[in-house]
Amino acid sequence: MTAETQSQSPKEKLGEFALSQALSLGVELELQLLSTHHYDMAPYAPDMLALLKNAKVPGSIVPEVTASMIEISTGICQDAQDAYEQLSVTRDALVKAADRLNITLAGGGTHPFQQWHQQRIYDKPRFKEMTALYGYLTKQFTIFGQHVHVGCPSADDALMMLHRLSRYIPHFIALSASSPFVQGQDTAFDSARLNSVFAFPLSGRAPFALHWEDFERYFDKMAATGVIHSMKDFYWDIRPKPEFGTVEVRVFDTPLSIDRAAQLAAYVQALGAWFLSEQPFEPSEDDYLVYTYNRFQACRFGLDGTYVDPVSSEQHSLREHIALTLQKISSYAPANGRNALQDLKQVLGPQGNDACWLRERYAKVQQLPEVVRQASLRFSGRG
Repeated sequence: MTAETQSQSPKEKLGEFALSQALSLGVELELQLLSTHHYDMAPYAPDMLALLKNAKVPGSIVPEVTASMIEISTGICQDAQDAYEQLSVTRDALVKAADRLNITLAGGGTHPFQQWHQQRIYDKPRFKEMTALYGYLTKQFTIFGQHVHVGCPSADDALMMLHRLSRYIPHFIALSASSPFVQGQDTAFDSARLNSVFAFPLSGRAPFALHWEDFERYFDKMAATGVIHSMKDFYWDIRPKPEFGTVEVRVFDTPLSIDRAAQLAAYVQALGAWFLSEQPFEPSEDDYLVYTYNRFQACRFGLDGTYVDPVSSEQHSLREHIALTLQKISSYAPANGRNALQDLKQVLGPQGNDACWLRERYAKVQQLPEVVRQASLRFSGRG
């Protein structure tokens, strides 16, 4: 801990909950940088960032924990169509830069055959601090997620939104799952990525607090222990982002296409609109009795997993529960989000999620580098 950190009070580090437009969106995608020779990961993030330093993109392009990763984000978006258009501009800039470097990019929650010990930590103080604390887990964090921010009218509304969204964490996992392969093996999980996240001590669910002053007290207590210094130290599935005035959903695997990324953002926005309009249920601590079980079912079995209703204890297939939810919330989505929800609904049919796509490609070609090549074409819009 530096002298500067010690001189700050926990309250200053948490900060006030900023004003934001209710239900506005922000999307972040962590992406793979790949060699075009063997389609293993390539540590070209510094070169990419240098090429893109003056690129005119709507959001940002920043490094991630290892040098074979890069993160893009949108600016503030009104709806899924806006998110798609912003991501398209940034994706095209990335593809152009990658072509100049003779590399390529792909989505997916894991790279199917990279070896974690070969990865290089990006030269940034925060990532070096992570390595000092977490050891080999930092390199194993060469995994790729999509984060969706949704604007909330107030700090208390944000906490209510967080705990309502927590019931739908299994939906988000199953719909986005794109990480069946790890280090050359089919893990039998649709989303193996989240197993790596769960290894971190400050991962999992947020504490149950429905009023911001209660959350501030929790944060102050944690900061006083020296275990955390900012919200970035929490790797929760969903967390408030007071500096943006949002709640951030963090469990999505990075999809194989920006189309799917926009569809997932549309789902979060429609759920948020339903919550704010109807206040359909009051969250409670008992919602979390089956939270980890439902989360596991979605990671392991994807859309074929089981969803246990935390209130009624009834069991549904995730595919059925998502279909019922989409039917319930679609009318609350903005006009430009409804087409995205309709497209997302196709995942529930024979098409399946991105994990299904990856397994189908592997069944045909029997070569993981070729699967990665095809995934890169899909992300770039060339396949």
